[in-house]
Amino acid sequence: METIVFNKPYLTGKEGHYIYQAVLSGKISGDGIFTKRCHELFEKKYGYKKCLLTTSCTDALEMAALLINIKEGDEVIMPSYTFVSTANAFVLRGAKIVFCDSRKDHPGMDEDQIEQLITKQTKAIVPVHYAGVACDMDKIMALSKKYNLYVIEDAAQAIDSYYTGVDGIKRPLGSIGHLAAFSFHETKNIMSGEGGMIVINDEQFFERAEVIREKGTNRSKFFRGEVDKYGWVDIGSSFLPSDIIAAFLYAQLENLDEIQQRRKYIWDTYYNGLKSAAESGLFKLPEIPNYATNNSHMFYLVFNNSDTRKEVISKLKEKNIYSVFHYISLHKSKFHLSYNSEVELEYTDKYSECLLRLPMYFELEPKVVIDALLTIFNQLNKK
Repeated sequence: METIVFNKPYLTGKEGHYIYQAVLSGKISGDGIFTKRCHELFEKKYGYKKCLLTTSCTDALEMAALLINIKEGDEVIMPSYTFVSTANAFVLRGAKIVFCDSRKDHPGMDEDQIEQLITKQTKAIVPVHYAGVACDMDKIMALSKKYNLYVIEDAAQAIDSYYTGVDGIKRPLGSIGHLAAFSFHETKNIMSGEGGMIVINDEQFFERAEVIREKGTNRSKFFRGEVDKYGWVDIGSSFLPSDIIAAFLYAQLENLDEIQQRRKYIWDTYYNGLKSAAESGLFKLPEIPNYATNNSHMFYLVFNNSDTRKEVISKLKEKNIYSVFHYISLHKSKFHLSYNSEVELEYTDKYSECLLRLPMYFELEPKVVIDALLTIFNQLNKK
């Protein structure tokens, strides 16, 4: 039986051609012709006020922490069920991370629990749009306004996903908070191997974002001819990617609609093919809130216990199908507990112990995975 891997990067066919163009241009460091094309495409398609490609989503989050001047003693509220980069970006600046539990119906943070976590030291809220599904941004932005807090959207998984507010307006994720961070890691819908982007929606950060991204210099202004020389004007680091990375990403962006259409077909096929099996109560299917769209970043099942998840992973592997669990709760990590006392986050732990991600990539034929799962579920239900 053919092996079905968990993830397989999709190539459009133009990546090598654009990389060759980038090399021939004589400008393969940061902010070359393909970087500019990517910026323009994102800003035009999604209405982002300002986009800057970065070497990773991690770097975009670190830039965000620098831009809002996170310092020792500040508190940042975020979900525990997320990748470690969400927390590390702020811990590196001396912040204390305050973890919020997940929702009962979705792995995203429980927006109704955020307010009770806010103190005088709170500086920012970092909603993570898990699986590309929006957090309730009306609730979060209302808290931002009430307590004068920054909102940084961790939209690593959320390209081409939207939120519809109480005003009825449909907004792209990443366009709502003061800042946002995206990932173009090879596991994402569109990718460049490694890569990311910071979105700046608050104009007060426009100029400083360029400076921080360019090692703390006003080099970007120099290249635009706005100053006759550049120098060290602020803190910063080398956050901008090579134009070769941008060339690869641009080929993906040109095919975004085709990629999304295929991924949505796979997601819908999974959902419809497993819907009747879910009625047995062995597992639950993903739930999409009515204010959110689904960008089909991932498809997951939530089992009743960790033992069942472990058994399903093992039985799928026997059939050469590779599935994976996801995050280990950050609030239970060795690093966090070395500095903080343990807290109880019921639903975060539930997802950490029971959520299973199924294979998801462009060339996948999901019916093969569905058939294998249905056979496994029949076996488990007979026990």
